[in-house]
Amino acid sequence: YQRRVHGTLSECLFFFAHYFWKMALPGRRVFVVGVGLTKFTKPKKDPSEGPHYPELAQIAVTRALADACLPAAAIEQAVVGNVFAGGVGQRCLYGVGLESIPIYNVSNACATGSNALALARQFVAGGLNECCLALGVEQMRPGSLGGGPSKGGPTTLDLHLAVMVKKCGVDAKAPPMAQLFGNAGREHMKKYGTKPEHFAMIGEKNHRHSRNNPYSQFQDVYTLPEIEQSPKVFDPLTKLQCSPTSDGAGAAVVCSEDFVRKHGLEGQAVEIVGQCVASDPSTATDSRNLHDASVMHMVGYPMAKKAAETVYKQAGLTPNDVQVVELHDCFSCNELMTYEALGLCPEGQGGPLVERGDCSYGGKYVVNPSGGLIAKGHPLGATGLAQCAELCWQLRGEAGPRQVNGAKVGLQHNLGLPGACVVTMYRRPDAWATVPPKRKQPGGMGFPTEAVVTLEAKL
Repeated sequence: YQRRVHGTLSECLFFFAHYFWKMALPGRRVFVVGVGLTKFTKPKKDPSEGPHYPELAQIAVTRALADACLPAAAIEQAVVGNVFAGGVGQRCLYGVGLESIPIYNVSNACATGSNALALARQFVAGGLNECCLALGVEQMRPGSLGGGPSKGGPTTLDLHLAVMVKKCGVDAKAPPMAQLFGNAGREHMKKYGTKPEHFAMIGEKNHRHSRNNPYSQFQDVYTLPEIEQSPKVFDPLTKLQCSPTSDGAGAAVVCSEDFVRKHGLEGQAVEIVGQCVASDPSTATDSRNLHDASVMHMVGYPMAKKAAETVYKQAGLTPNDVQVVELHDCFSCNELMTYEALGLCPEGQGGPLVERGDCSYGGKYVVNPSGGLIAKGHPLGATGLAQCAELCWQLRGEAGPRQVNGAKVGLQHNLGLPGACVVTMYRRPDAWATVPPKRKQPGGMGFPTEAVVTLEAKL
């Protein structure tokens, strides 16, 4: 640098032109090289009964590091997502030797886990770090998720609830979240002719998919009539079409291309080829100018559509390039609407897509092979990392009996109210497709590593 600055004018101009050209390049390539997950479980009635969130987090992190064949010392920064317990990152990570590094705590409703992943990816893409950790963990209370109208001052959902209340009213006996998404489903039915059976078919599919996922909270399989005849929560939703509250944790190790090559991790690296974090447009919270899709907009359709379109442009790919999808099926109504937002089918054609079987094995896409939130479970802070883990196992061909044949490109959608949507696209690099993984045992059907067995034996 000093020699060039003191050289000829042309040399100086060349140097600064080259410098600013380099600065204008897109961020570096980022890869997921290790993922870890706990089994998702029903929250305990006794809050003193464990395992508690630090133990859950430590299992997920230990598994992710073992999957990546890396020591804790390789992690330069960590981002930890949690909704209900506050800033838990330090308490979770000190137990696995991640001390003295920057630890960031994030909370962004049900999209918290993907927000943690997005920040960790940005640290690497921007050149700040070579290797970072994203962790999501949640320990919840039994029963349905809250979020009802406030009795006093402002709440995080008051702008959204105002749209629903003004257009649809409110049912004091039904869970608030089921009302939000159930009313969106009713709008879709009225606008496009969608049938309650279409939503029930999604519940049947996701419970059927979960049978082969050892991490799922529920692994029972139900017939379509059993789904339809399960207790009504809020029409058209029945109990088996709603995600439960859950305890669990997930983690992912992300790194640069140089780091992948230096540590010989090409055989297990999955590239994040596109990612977008979006929030609501003004129409989502406009209770003064209601229209025939007001509630659909309020529960996240337009921000999912915007995020997906951005990701396709970033990756240079289209929905037709995708084989496997993990999306935010907090309720079956939302899964169907999200098919359309992600461009998996035209607007209003989610019902026919379900009828054709184009969201399960043998169809055009396999959506939620993990069982989704409905069957796998939904520990809010961990959900985004669980989706990431499932797609990495699928693209690495490690998902066992739930493996999607020919999976090369995966798409992830993680939603949080109010106003948080993260869409991420993954691809296994063709150049590394024949390289064997460095780690000995894949985690898609469990993590029987000595380190994990030792840690779990202590719980």
